[in-house]
Amino acid sequence: MNLSAPTQIVFIISLVIAVIGLLAVLGVLAFIPLASVWIMLIAYIVLAAGCLMRGA
Repeated sequence: MNLSAPTQIVFIISLVIAVIGLLAVLGVLAFIPLASVWIMLIAYIVLAAGCLMRGA
């Protein structure tokens, strides 16, 4: 399996999701029904998928 760097758009999407998770843990975005751990996990999965899939 060959790993490749994620595209810039995938990196930005995962970064935005991670920032949303960080703001949720700080209480700024209290209206989000998910725990911040799950939001950060989603950001990591998006980033890992971008590394595993070539051209994504």
